[in-house]
Amino acid sequence: MVLEQFAPIGVLLVLAIVVALIVLVISRLFGPYRPTTRKTAPYESGMKPIGPTNRRYPVKFYLIAVMFILFDIEVVFFLPWAVTFRDLGVYGLIAMGIFVIILTIGLIYEWRLGALEWE
Repeated sequence: MVLEQFAPIGVLLVLAIVVALIVLVISRLFGPYRPTTRKTAPYESGMKPIGPTNRRYPVKFYLIAVMFILFDIEVVFFLPWAVTFRDLGVYGLIAMGIFVIILTIGLIYEWRLGALEWE
């Protein structure tokens, strides 16, 4: 019964994958394919790249990226809560309040560590 509701999504997913594969195969079969060293070289704004292409990034970049993903995913929980807010009542309000307090404590902790400072 429940799976019948998701059947259109499954059909759409399968159709999208099939169309993508067909486009890739047709472009590979009929399109020009003449790789050269110049075509396969890394491109940086029309200039030749300076230095190695796989240089190390600072850890701060990864920290900010992980924090963005973490807070972005946590904010996604606000939508279902807002949709069912009236059905949840006071319990839902208290639960979301605790959730927001935990988020705020985490943000203050990161702020105190200096993780939000960009050099």
